[in-house]
Amino acid sequence: MIASGLEHPWAVAPLPDGRFLVTERPGRMRYVSATGEVSAPLDGVPEVWANGQAGLLDVVLAPDFARSRRIWFTYVAPAPGGAGAVTAAYATLGDRALSDLHVVYREPDPLPGGANFGSRLAFDGAGHVFVSQGDRFDRQRPQQLDVVQGKLLRLDVDGTMPADNPFAGSPGVRRIVWSYGHRNIQGLAFDPRTGRLWASEHGPRGGDELNLPQSGRNYGWPIASNGMDYSTGRPYPETLGTSAPGMEPPHRVWTKSPGLSGLAFYTGHPGSAWNDSLFLGALADRNLIRLRLDGDRIVSEERLLGDLGARIRDVRVAPDGSVYVLTDEADGRLLRLRPPRAGKPSRQIGPLDPA
Repeated sequence: MIASGLEHPWAVAPLPDGRFLVTERPGRMRYVSATGEVSAPLDGVPEVWANGQAGLLDVVLAPDFARSRRIWFTYVAPAPGGAGAVTAAYATLGDRALSDLHVVYREPDPLPGGANFGSRLAFDGAGHVFVSQGDRFDRQRPQQLDVVQGKLLRLDVDGTMPADNPFAGSPGVRRIVWSYGHRNIQGLAFDPRTGRLWASEHGPRGGDELNLPQSGRNYGWPIASNGMDYSTGRPYPETLGTSAPGMEPPHRVWTKSPGLSGLAFYTGHPGSAWNDSLFLGALADRNLIRLRLDGDRIVSEERLLGDLGARIRDVRVAPDGSVYVLTDEADGRLLRLRPPRAGKPSRQIGPLDPA
């Protein structure tokens, strides 16, 4: 354990100087030192709408952070009528405060309710930022291209609209949309080996998915899903089956939902027992999932940290091969994991669950 006493931490960004930047969902951003000292909240964080799953959410370093000191983060901003709007912004990180705040995206026509905000960020290295926008617990919207809910969104890093977005020239469609038919993407990262984007989707009961989103594709929700209604245990009325024409199948599906949140690749460490792995946090199953990869193929699955009994909200991999996780608790913790020695057999790993 590096630090405790964090109130429902949502995201952690390791900093080049050995410190960490952590968001707390109620609306605070703090530094954590390498030895565990937790700073006072930073000034300059905008007002958030802390309601249910809403609040201050993701944080990542800009690709040019070493020069610009710029960070990107997402939050749910208060909106008229008791609603909240998913918002993405960047700012300059100082010792005690954020400055030069610039909002690049705010959810148009925000909805009431405190669920399914998505809100992960990822950079493609080619001048674009991706923002996941949850369906806000409205099953009709992910298939409607004139609204943003239930979509993966793509912007230029200066906040402008890319001319090559798949629906940029289509009338009556949100030009910001990259892919659609998503429920609640809570993990998002590019594979450093291939440059492909991966997304973990927090689905309904029995419908958590891992997808590789591509431009203009439809990922099915709620028409094609393995998930069930939480209250009835039966498929939702809109669901036609586990697949449907014109809709992309998931790369991996869990028919017992782990409650996915957070996603990070572990690559570039050929001497490590964890090299070529994908880590995913699990909220419902209260553990950390490690998928061993052969290219894009998932070879096996391992569960870690189950003895903690804690909801794993976020996972990040540092350049030195350390893995950092946040536990989603009123007294949340920042933890560091290091891989076992290369060649040491794992006592938990097994063949891939056919689910």
